[in-house]
Amino acid sequence: MKVALISIVPEDSVLRWPVDLVERSASMTPFLQKLLRINWWLVAPMYGLLVFGVFAIESAARHLPGGGESFASAQKRWILIGSAVFVATSLIDYRWFRWLGIPMYAVGVGLCAAIMNSDSEVHQFTIGGLSFQPAQLAIASGILMLSWLLQDLPRLGSKIPKVGWLLKEPVVKIGIIGLLAGIPFLVVVKMGDMGSALVWIPVALVALIVSGVPFRYLTCMASVGLAVLPLLYFVVLPKASERGMARIELFLDMLQDKQVDVSGDAWAPYNIAIAVGHAGWSGTGWMSTADQGSMHDRRLIPFHTAHNDFIFPVIAEEQGFRGGMLLIAGFALLLVVCLFIATAARDPMGRLLVCGVVALFFAHIFENIGMCIQLMPITGIPLPLISYSGTFAVMCMFLLGLVQSVWIHRKPIRAYEPVAKEETQDPGLILSNEIR
Repeated sequence: MKVALISIVPEDSVLRWPVDLVERSASMTPFLQKLLRINWWLVAPMYGLLVFGVFAIESAARHLPGGGESFASAQKRWILIGSAVFVATSLIDYRWFRWLGIPMYAVGVGLCAAIMNSDSEVHQFTIGGLSFQPAQLAIASGILMLSWLLQDLPRLGSKIPKVGWLLKEPVVKIGIIGLLAGIPFLVVVKMGDMGSALVWIPVALVALIVSGVPFRYLTCMASVGLAVLPLLYFVVLPKASERGMARIELFLDMLQDKQVDVSGDAWAPYNIAIAVGHAGWSGTGWMSTADQGSMHDRRLIPFHTAHNDFIFPVIAEEQGFRGGMLLIAGFALLLVVCLFIATAARDPMGRLLVCGVVALFFAHIFENIGMCIQLMPITGIPLPLISYSGTFAVMCMFLLGLVQSVWIHRKPIRAYEPVAKEETQDPGLILSNEIR
């Protein structure tokens, strides 16, 4: 017995829109396909943090020449540049960027080595009025290099007869990660930029885990690291960076409630911790004055770097506990979305790339906020998307553009094939199935 089920839907009915959508998607250009794949859960927290940062910068930089409005306006211009970079990077297949890894890495490490013996506290280059820190370029390119090499090693090993199996061994992965992370790490430590050097540790650790290095190797490496830690602390670090050693010793003294000079070396960490702690639930208010209890208005927070390295104490003081937790929640949402994208990556390179970006962001966030609440020694490291950092803001948006590209290109983009709409004798007849 055959029963024919016929659904008659008028041509102009709203019920026809799924059919039209399928017909249109079949002839959609690759550009439109990519636009429709944008992950707005990544875009929303990114721009939310950027806007939050603009207001924080305006308040934090009010004691500097030109006032907070000039720095906020400059940050807006950097955001516009970063937005163009973000969109362009998102729409380009991330696998094409692996060819930029080697030249970017070489330039970044080379520039770090060029200013390694500089006496300046801020290790940066200024070209045509544009300042940037080469350590940030080195780590961004290092993530690209690691994700590319760790993916292609097994493929390369299968093409080399007899000795190709060596490239698939975990020891080779450990050696490559150690080499690519170790060279810039040592150079940046010699520069005295302990904050940027420490970022390499979580990035390298995440690369080891995500690339599939067995747990027994990681345990062995951790044991060796703990064994040589006293040697590094008492012998290597004092020779490599006297300033870094002094900051760590000051941090340990304050952690143990020892007597420190709060009018000297301990002035900054002491006042920063008080500014974070005294604000209460709601804070003193945006652009608050000394009469409202603002320590920043009394210049007790280092005002020369309050818009950059020490922007979190300004936010915590003015917005209180709720503002600080809102900021941390925004970062948490951004990183969770990135981890979700990593699980949807189409290949190991995409997964390693996204996890490396997450490690970099987490390291910056933990170090910056941690040094303001005495969980970490003072390090000159900006808060991603919040601090006034110029080229670093663009670099962060470039890295998030790579993450977006991993999401957009998680499935192949179909070639453009216009589909002609077939004519039917009865336009209202759109579904006819037979059930036996």
